[in-house]
Amino acid sequence: CHPVPKPESRVEVCDLNPCPPRWKVTPAGPCSSSCGLGLAVQKVTCVQVHHGQEVLQEEHLCPVAEKPLTSVPCVIRVCSYEWSFSEWSECSTSCGNGIQSRQDFCLSSLTHKPVNPLFCRRFPKAMVVRGCSAGPCPEQGGTVSPGAELQPATPATPLTTAAAAKEHRHKDMDVPAGSQEQTKPGGGEENRTKRWFLCVCGNLFLNATGIINMTGVESRDCTVAIGRPLREEISVTILESSLNCSAGEVLLFLGRMMWRTGCRNLPLSLINSRTNTLIVKQRVVLPGNGVILQYSSRTATKKYYQDCDQQLFGPQGEIVNPVQLPDQRQEVVCRTFLTVAPRQRISIRALNTDLGPEGNQTHFNYILVRDVSTMRTVVFRGKQQFLWQSTGSQAEIEFHE
Repeated sequence: CHPVPKPESRVEVCDLNPCPPRWKVTPAGPCSSSCGLGLAVQKVTCVQVHHGQEVLQEEHLCPVAEKPLTSVPCVIRVCSYEWSFSEWSECSTSCGNGIQSRQDFCLSSLTHKPVNPLFCRRFPKAMVVRGCSAGPCPEQGGTVSPGAELQPATPATPLTTAAAAKEHRHKDMDVPAGSQEQTKPGGGEENRTKRWFLCVCGNLFLNATGIINMTGVESRDCTVAIGRPLREEISVTILESSLNCSAGEVLLFLGRMMWRTGCRNLPLSLINSRTNTLIVKQRVVLPGNGVILQYSSRTATKKYYQDCDQQLFGPQGEIVNPVQLPDQRQEVVCRTFLTVAPRQRISIRALNTDLGPEGNQTHFNYILVRDVSTMRTVVFRGKQQFLWQSTGSQAEIEFHE
């Protein structure tokens, strides 16, 4: 083409319409965990290019289905220690519903040998107890299990008088909901007392006041829970203690805003939960040792909850997102607290979710579910259907805008 004159280069405008808005992702921030799997937060914004410049736009102008996640998984390094587990045991019952358990171990990632569990205490641990079914039992005449639905906490009912306990002066024992078992005719006082002791551990007590005898239980580890309405707080007094401190026996009090352990000088000491739920864990080595505690509830001295919060107790029921007033939006996070008996675990299944801006008057954008025993949280967005299971007996649900 050298003999032919070369035409001049020129640029023609082909489309004056701006490009549609798109999502812009900034680099992720620091990882939430120094080792192992964590989460990093990244900023996601909706932008549109005008005359070569990015202009921030409303989020609804960008394709909602294509919005990147604001939290992404991250790993800085492999943890030096991690939880490991044995195989699940056989179902505890030959028919009907029972439980399976497994042993947990803290392993060194270098030697792959068990080490002291204290090395793993900062890492979340998967559940070691789960439900199982061994098939239907032959039909028998029985009683309907009490407490079939989740119910909000209500003001106290009069104390139930249980069977006489080992100490005569502590006759009036608080009976947990759903623990009144039938005794065989002719079993007498001894039969009723034995059955009551067997049902103390792992139960939830909802009365306003009561006495709980944790002595003489057959289990080395005994856990009870006390629950009251949100506006109340719980006080516990240790009436008697036969714990052997030198043998490692101990008592643990655990609430949403407090925890305390002790063994020495327990009698007549006063424990305040500061909230409406309290878990008491007792570990004994010698048979027959334990504590007798008395609890009561009163109106909380400080408000520890939002007006839109809810507290639910019970084995099953339905959870509906709380309703916020227009002037409360974007100011508070509405929560639902779930507490069941310590021997039980919680499963939450989303039957219907509509968290978009056109869903309902509360305009919640996502739900956060927290496992209180491990403080591990999971976020569910949009119309995502989900099934969530806890490792402990307490959970919190937060409804965020």
